[in-house]
Amino acid sequence: MIMEKLLLASGSPRRAEILRAVGWPFEARAMNIDETLGAGESASAMVERLALGKAVAAAKQYSQGLVLGADTTVVIDSEILEKPRDEVDARRMLRLLSGRWHDVVTGVALVRAGNVERRVVAHERTRVRFAHLSDDEIEWYIKSHEPMDKAGAYAVQGRGALFIEEIRGDYWNVVGLPIRLVYRLVSES
Repeated sequence: MIMEKLLLASGSPRRAEILRAVGWPFEARAMNIDETLGAGESASAMVERLALGKAVAAAKQYSQGLVLGADTTVVIDSEILEKPRDEVDARRMLRLLSGRWHDVVTGVALVRAGNVERRVVAHERTRVRFAHLSDDEIEWYIKSHEPMDKAGAYAVQGRGALFIEEIRGDYWNVVGLPIRLVYRLVSES
């Protein structure tokens, strides 16, 4: 099986690790785009828009190749939990997630460099249930600094794994890249 080299429009070490784990050749380049949530925008619409924005921005920097953009967020009670602004925000998010189910939603976009109109966009949704967290556990986790650059203020592949009771759906989606979806979309494009 031959996998076409991807141009990953992301600086995420987690996305790079997932691609390396499955042996997918890639080159990564972080893209800075406006990630402001649109008025009334759903989580799935937001992550698809941002994934596509990153992919198109990267595709304009290459003459050829398949560009992969992705964006992940966490949703609970219709509230989108992006990366926490500070420790107070991380604490609020972790208390909100404590003992409850939430959704992790990742948008994936594939764009051909040299022809940005040739594109495919989709998203993956995974349900995750957190254990009840004590104040001491929340403080310990925040002091680790792990929550600070993660949507929803946790990393399932890190210390946050201690708090996950159940996952329904794609584990890799919760990490930040639903690799099976990427594989399917590349195969279809």
